[in-house]
Amino acid sequence: MGRNIRARALMVGIVFGLLICLATPYHNIYLMGTLLGGGHFPLAPFFIFAWLMVLISATARVLRRPPLLTGLELLCAWAIMVVVSGIPYTGLLRTFLVNITAPFQFATTGNRWDEVLHPIMPKGLYPQDPTAVEILWNGLDRGFDMGWWEILSNIPWQAWITPLSWWAVFILLSYLTMLCTVNILSRQWIANERMNFPLLRLPQFMEEVMDQQRLGNFLTDRYLVLGLLVPTLLHTINGLNFYHPQVPAIPTLIPIGPYFPPTGLFAGFAKLRIYFYPAFIGFAFLAARQISLSFWFFYLFGSFIFGILALIGLSVPPAALGVSFGPTLAFPEETQMIGACVVFFLFILWLARFHLAQVLKAAFVPGGEPPRETEWLSLRWSFWGLMLGGCGLVAWCVYFGMGLPMALLVLLAFYMMTIVATRVICQGGIPYFTLTAAPLDAILAFMGSKLFTAQGLLLAAVSQKVLYADLRESLMPSLLHASKVSEQTSRKRLMLLGIVLVILLGLVASFAAMLVLAHRYGMRELNLEWSTTTTVSVYENVQRLLEVPSDARPFVMLFAAIGAAVMLGLIVCYQRFYWWPLHPLGYLATYSSAMRILWFSFFIGWAVNELVLRYGGMGLHRRVRLFFFGLILGDFLMGGIFAALGVWTGSSYMTMPD
Repeated sequence: MGRNIRARALMVGIVFGLLICLATPYHNIYLMGTLLGGGHFPLAPFFIFAWLMVLISATARVLRRPPLLTGLELLCAWAIMVVVSGIPYTGLLRTFLVNITAPFQFATTGNRWDEVLHPIMPKGLYPQDPTAVEILWNGLDRGFDMGWWEILSNIPWQAWITPLSWWAVFILLSYLTMLCTVNILSRQWIANERMNFPLLRLPQFMEEVMDQQRLGNFLTDRYLVLGLLVPTLLHTINGLNFYHPQVPAIPTLIPIGPYFPPTGLFAGFAKLRIYFYPAFIGFAFLAARQISLSFWFFYLFGSFIFGILALIGLSVPPAALGVSFGPTLAFPEETQMIGACVVFFLFILWLARFHLAQVLKAAFVPGGEPPRETEWLSLRWSFWGLMLGGCGLVAWCVYFGMGLPMALLVLLAFYMMTIVATRVICQGGIPYFTLTAAPLDAILAFMGSKLFTAQGLLLAAVSQKVLYADLRESLMPSLLHASKVSEQTSRKRLMLLGIVLVILLGLVASFAAMLVLAHRYGMRELNLEWSTTTTVSVYENVQRLLEVPSDARPFVMLFAAIGAAVMLGLIVCYQRFYWWPLHPLGYLATYSSAMRILWFSFFIGWAVNELVLRYGGMGLHRRVRLFFFGLILGDFLMGGIFAALGVWTGSSYMTMPD
């Protein structure tokens, strides 16, 4: 029987979530402070959650009254904040305005975008007023002297209403498909497979100790305090160094590539680095040992592949890629992940085959709906909501010039990659994850670009860049975490209502905050170099493919086939042999840029986990776990403190990677 939650808890989550949406563009992009979001365990929601828990518990104890919110209610409020925290930054707004204005702002006589791209750009998706684009990039005249409300009233809304409305349709339909997919898969992943959620372990533990009135004991535990001291001392010293360079700093980045020979078997280790982030080590310790082993093992093994190929004399030029729309794809060898993702997606479907049959029965057979367990709403409504969202996205793509077959293929690729990434993030406990190859890379590698219409190719590339290329703050993993959190509640529809409201209001708040920021300072004055560079490259790649259409790429297809074969072998071994030490998830993250930062954290987390269980058993493991809770708690508390300090000083020491 689930526990009750009250509407006040959801209101707390919605209010703080909207404040995060309003503050993030200014804090992250203008001040360049410690990221308020930045991943799937975002800083701001956890910082608020932890302090609210302490304040509410202390107030209840002093007044000798029941707490204003229970631990479970605070956990649900935290989940709602997490869901919306990615929208104002990398999840959407970090690149969105650049995406729809770059073809005008960066068009020159040399690149000929006005001749090649402008005629095929759907008018409904782009602002048609050159003056409005110029104001966006340069800022309003005397915008520095205006208040926020005055800027809001001086934005030339007539130029933005049409493109924002049409893109809002695409965004909301995408979010609808994600929401329905999570509701459909939640029972399979949470109840049937009992998937581990390492990123939820600390918030859930804090919820339990609060409701059991043991929060004081938890916060004074010697293992937790010792863990807290590590990031506290690290960031205090390095923060002082940031503001006063004469204070010596503790290095958190150690290049070890120079210790390996530049040629031969270890050539792939030339750029190997050790990053030290205490919170990431904490998450790695909380992950399943098989998964944490696999992440660092496959990352290092992937570096060996470059050396092995060099030794056998097989050097595949990067030109074999053709044109890449991926966030990190650089070498044809890395396209193994295309085949691996396809096979792992089919594996997900195979594991869920009985559950999916139950979903179809619920959708088409009267009375075929099973009792709800983890679902926010019925499987029938989820299925038809998914169909409605999917058909709406197809219609949207066809309306703006993409052929029906290619629209179906592109959207299926988007959907497949997002589900696979969600599984990697939530089961693997990766707070910071990026794809190696984007969905459009796979389609172009196998089919070439000639099957696309000119408008269809442009639309596929830009829509991917808007929502499906950089998944560091993707909505679907956060929705799955919220589903796991609400598993304990009896009022799941109330939780769903809170999620829907915060997404709708968060979109409005995030767009307003970003537009106000851009019109006050001008986008050229903001910290948007990465957004601008990656977006301009998308349009350059589209132009190149329009002028010189590409065929299928044999080398890419070969490596994708190798990746599929390796993933199939890993799945068979994982399913058949209980002693098999490697998990297929590790292979999926082999070439992810996230692993360049996280591999050492997973190595430390795995090694300590193995040693503690081998020599101390579960009793010691439960005690030592509090030390790693302390690493996470301390890292994020210090991050919040420096974020607040950055607002006051105008510059901020970064505790987390960008």
